[in-house]
Amino acid sequence: MARCPVTPTFGDELVADPHSGYARLREADPVHRTATPDGAPVWLVTRYADVRAALADPRLSLNKANARTSNDYLASMPPELDAHLLNTDPPGHTRLRRLIATAFTPRRIDSLRERVQSITDDLLDAFAGPPVDLMAALANPLPMGVICELLGIPEGTRRDFRAWTNTLLSPLPGVASDSRTAMRQMHRFLLEIISDKRARRTDDLLSAMIEAHDEHDSLTEPELLAMAFLILFAGYDNAANLIGNATLALLTHPDHLRATREGTTTVRAVLEETLRWNTPSTLAARRFALEDLTIGGVGIRAGDRVWLSLISANRDATQFQDPDLFDPARSERTAGHLAFGRGIHSCLGASLARLEGEIAVTSLLRRFPTLELAVPADELQWWRNIHRRSLEKLPVTW
Repeated sequence: MARCPVTPTFGDELVADPHSGYARLREADPVHRTATPDGAPVWLVTRYADVRAALADPRLSLNKANARTSNDYLASMPPELDAHLLNTDPPGHTRLRRLIATAFTPRRIDSLRERVQSITDDLLDAFAGPPVDLMAALANPLPMGVICELLGIPEGTRRDFRAWTNTLLSPLPGVASDSRTAMRQMHRFLLEIISDKRARRTDDLLSAMIEAHDEHDSLTEPELLAMAFLILFAGYDNAANLIGNATLALLTHPDHLRATREGTTTVRAVLEETLRWNTPSTLAARRFALEDLTIGGVGIRAGDRVWLSLISANRDATQFQDPDLFDPARSERTAGHLAFGRGIHSCLGASLARLEGEIAVTSLLRRFPTLELAVPADELQWWRNIHRRSLEKLPVTW
């Protein structure tokens, strides 16, 4: 088995322009031996076929106990928030996923349509512009409001989750202490919410999880905390970035914007192409090899850390014709983007993110028929982050 030389990868160039950076990496080699921004060794998989296969490969574990190294920068949560789906393999993963899967069934998600529309309308009513920062005014608060209602977190008790998320996902080396502080703040918040919820249960996901722990002994206390954290942490970020990225794609492609307004292109097709073309979550959850194995002809040893690049795979020309072209019509003839993963670890909230994106973009275009960018597209700033493709701000006018 071939072993790759170490390649410096996660620098400013890749963060600033991930599509060009990953294109060069894909062309050079399918798998690169590199390091996380904080120095932990990692294998980076870049090509579609390899990423797709690895996402469902049982030889790649999400459990950090299988790691060779002890440097866990951004690889796991602290112990009190660690027992969640993204750090668990079957059979524990199967049990945890089954406990919350009922909250994300197609029927349950469709039942949220009216409420998502209501929250969207309220947010659009509150626009104070023009201009308006669409990220702050719609893309971020909509999925946050929905996930908090799904969990049963009262509006008056909510905190600045977006600030916590930005801290936890910072790409900069040396921010582990800041991340730990954010973790502790979220931990204290969840302890308070769970304590209050135990005294006053309602028909919501968090109450159901508390019942699973208190009455059925099917969820441990650490699992209860960790799963609440994961749903809150991961339950809105992808959707927020999808709304921002899809809106930007339309505003920078006038022909597709016109077709979407006229109904010849569906908003659903726009969202699916956005998920492929400008993938909101750039890397899948880290894996650890359970045994010596080969990916893309490269030998990976048991215990090695593996990162699967979703944003790179989704622009692989061996899978998608003209991959750098934004073309919503391709969703009707070419399926298979990996934005939400694949296999048993695929994103449970994918249907909810799609619903929120569909309602947000549809309502936005209907309410503001002359919507356009308030600044040149090349002046927009993206979060300096290797894990997500997210605009800092999206100023629009009409």
